[in-house]
Amino acid sequence: MENKFRVNDLLDFYGVLLTEKQREIASYYYREDYSLQEISEISGTSRAAVHDMIKRTRNELEKYESLLHLLESYENRMKIYEEIRDHGDKKIGQLIDRLIETENN
Repeated sequence: MENKFRVNDLLDFYGVLLTEKQREIASYYYREDYSLQEISEISGTSRAAVHDMIKRTRNELEKYESLLHLLESYENRMKIYEEIRDHGDKKIGQLIDRLIETENN
């Protein structure tokens, strides 16, 4: 399950770099939790083709992350924000909330 969460996060960062078909299939599988069979029926392709597409797409997303480190950098910033919030006063907490909101937009 953790892998699906990671791929969802990678889709948030790198989904725009995928083809429309890759995004669609990945969204069905990782975000909407469709089975391979359900996706194959929707897309009009074989279950094996859907499986291969999902595997290739996941590998491509991981390749982007290994080159660009956008997800890793984001996760590190979120940890630092939380540490600052835990050690700061109310005003600092509010500023951290604004930073996090900016990150997520």
